[in-house]
Amino acid sequence: MFTGIIESVGTISSLTDLGDNYRLVVNVGKLDMADVHLGDSIATNGVCLTVVDMGQDYYAADVSSETIKHTAFADYRTNTQVNLEKAMRADSRFGGHIVSGHVDGVGAVERINKHTNYIEVWVKAPSEIAKYIAHKGSITVDGVSLTVNEVDGASFMLWLIPHTLQETVFGTYTAGSKVNLEVDVIARYLERLLQGDKAAEPTKKDISMEFLAQHGYLK
Repeated sequence: MFTGIIESVGTISSLTDLGDNYRLVVNVGKLDMADVHLGDSIATNGVCLTVVDMGQDYYAADVSSETIKHTAFADYRTNTQVNLEKAMRADSRFGGHIVSGHVDGVGAVERINKHTNYIEVWVKAPSEIAKYIAHKGSITVDGVSLTVNEVDGASFMLWLIPHTLQETVFGTYTAGSKVNLEVDVIARYLERLLQGDKAAEPTKKDISMEFLAQHGYLK
C-alpha cells in the first residue's frame, strides 16, 4: 500500500525485452534505499513493482507485458523520468490517500494553463472510469495523490503548486502526455456495496449456440 506522496524522481536507465516480460532498471535519485530489501514494493509512476535486484542508487523490477500494455509504460524509454514511492510503513504518516499501485486506466493530458502560483492541468480519463472521478475527490495520477478540482464529463482538472512540480515528473508534462490513473478505492467498494445481493450473482454472458449446448438447451 502507498499514500501517493512522492519521495523521489527516478530515471529509467534500461528497459529490456525478455520475451514474456521486461526487466526495468531505475536510477532512484534521492530515494533512500537503506531500508529496501529484495521483494519489497516500489510504486513507479503509480505502478506497484517488486524489487528483484538493487544497489545503493538503483533497483530492478520485472514488468509483465500485460502491465506494459495497460499502463503508460508502453511509452516509456531510457531516460524517462518516473515518480517513486516506497511502500507505506505502519508507523509512518498517512499524507495522501489509500493507493494500491494498481492502475485503472491510462489518461492523457489535454491542456495546461499556467497561472502565477500554480498550473492548471486538464486530463482526459478513459470513459469506463469517469464515473469514479468526483469533484473534490481523490485521484492518483502517475502515483501522486491529488484532489480533483473540476470535472467535465470524462475530463478533470488539477491544480499543481510549484512544490509539486519540482518534486514530481509533472513539470515534464505537455499536451498529449500519457498518465497512469488510479481511482479512489473507496469508490470501488461503494459501487460493489450498492449492488447488494446482486453482487453475488454471476456475470451474465452473451447467449450463443455454445452457451445453450453447455446448459442443456441443445441436444
